[in-house]
Amino acid sequence: MQQVKHLLGAKGKDVYAVAPDASVYEAVQQMAEKNVGALVVMKGSELVGIISERDYARKVILKDRSSRDTPVADIMTVSLVTVATDATVDECMRLCTDGRLRHLPVLDGGRVVGVVSIGDLVKATISEQRETINQLETYITS
Repeated sequence: MQQVKHLLGAKGKDVYAVAPDASVYEAVQQMAEKNVGALVVMKGSELVGIISERDYARKVILKDRSSRDTPVADIMTVSLVTVATDATVDECMRLCTDGRLRHLPVLDGGRVVGVVSIGDLVKATISEQRETINQLETYITS
């Protein structure tokens, strides 16, 4: 069973973060530059939230707020679901599905060491299923 640490090893451990007092505009600009759908919100070394494109759409655009004048802290999600590096892909998929989440911050000893997305989890699941199918086909044909 593949674990989060394996996903991070393959995709990299880059953590893109923004401060809670940064503007939403700055956060969205960074998401676009990094080609990601969410940023963790860090106050120093402490994880205090996450901001996603969904937060922007629902809490800025639909409420007719200005992204340049709205601080990240006003719209970030603070009730976070996080996982440890030893969490399995299946456990993460269950968390994402049940909580309707798209991004899970990964913690190791309370320190943010990465973020896995639902896309990362789906890709890993498909890869694992493909490997199982190949093994079964080899067994059947031998």
